[in-house]
Amino acid sequence: MNHQPTLGQRRIELLDIFRGFAVFGIFVVNIEVMNCVFANQDSYNQQWTSDVDLLAIRIFQLFFYTKFFPIFSFLFGLGISMQALKLHSKNQFTFSFLSRRMLVLFIFGVLHIVLLWPGDVIHLYAILGLFTILLIRASNTFILCLSILLFVFPFYDQIAEFLFNIFDYDPMYYLRDYPSDKIVTTIRNGSYIEGLVLRVMDYLSNLPMLLSILAPIALSMFLLGLYFGKNQLIYSIKEWIIRIKIPMLSIVIVSNVYRILFLFILPSTAMYREFHPFFIKTMVISDTIMGLFYLWLIAWCYYHSATLKRFLSPLRHVGRMALTNYIMHSGIGLILFSSVGLSLYQTLSPSELLLAAILVFGVQIILSKLWLSYFQFGPLEWIWRCLTYKKVFSIRK
Repeated sequence: MNHQPTLGQRRIELLDIFRGFAVFGIFVVNIEVMNCVFANQDSYNQQWTSDVDLLAIRIFQLFFYTKFFPIFSFLFGLGISMQALKLHSKNQFTFSFLSRRMLVLFIFGVLHIVLLWPGDVIHLYAILGLFTILLIRASNTFILCLSILLFVFPFYDQIAEFLFNIFDYDPMYYLRDYPSDKIVTTIRNGSYIEGLVLRVMDYLSNLPMLLSILAPIALSMFLLGLYFGKNQLIYSIKEWIIRIKIPMLSIVIVSNVYRILFLFILPSTAMYREFHPFFIKTMVISDTIMGLFYLWLIAWCYYHSATLKRFLSPLRHVGRMALTNYIMHSGIGLILFSSVGLSLYQTLSPSELLLAAILVFGVQIILSKLWLSYFQFGPLEWIWRCLTYKKVFSIRK
């Protein structure tokens, strides 16, 4: 079937603002891991005791951790559903077309891991996107119930451990030759090829976390985005955000009370040590709710304040090039932290990392706006489109 893209269709500005905001939040979290592997975060942060660094750590904990990955996933699922609905309305919907789109994205993700950074999520999105596509014709009730079930299910760790034991998969095996000091030395002073090998080993070491923690959240949010898109709620979002105002504010107050207890009070109790997995799962749920609240708050500000709308509007430039800007973050991280560039790995304080993320994102807003004044798509978005449609499109306006 000859698929044709909807090149001239008017974009939904709020969705691009959502995407730009999600890209920013993902980078704020990722830059910490780029500077210091996740397993060493707590010990690394303990050396920073100034007021400004302690404040930066609290900002990361309270406003960023585990909140933007669900947003990114929700928007991806929403994007899949909106494209599928457009194709369906033109009698052009085929699994082969959308699966090819996911295949190209998967290749992008694998190259991202090998060449730039092992913390890629878009290869996971591509795999889960195929499953989401299969459910595009399922009933709205089934999609919503499955999303909620996947979200609250508490035994992913146990299932993952069982499966990895069956296949005799030991994640520590892959980093057995990389004690902490060698990781630092390899990233700061090693060759690019040595860094490449470490990236692959690091990815394989973290695969259980990817499959048992991130994958269920991503799939749940994909399905929520699919539900949102199938019901075309994005086109009535102004009215919808008003209807859910009281429930949303109530839920976010309760979740934030729990988050404060989790961060500052519960860890010192015997109950926390006894029921640690339960408290962790509840924290993930709380953070996800907070992330979705961010989207509600942005939408409310967008429609109810002209000043705030103008303030939020520049995010749309980054959002229109979300894939390019997401991958660009890893290139910038490679330059900042590895021997390819400045070799700053495990040298920047939490406050310096936060400032660096804000500055980089500010530059991305400017560059994205400049690029889009001459071109229709971001460079990676253009490549993705051409490979998906098997046709070379003009990139210039």
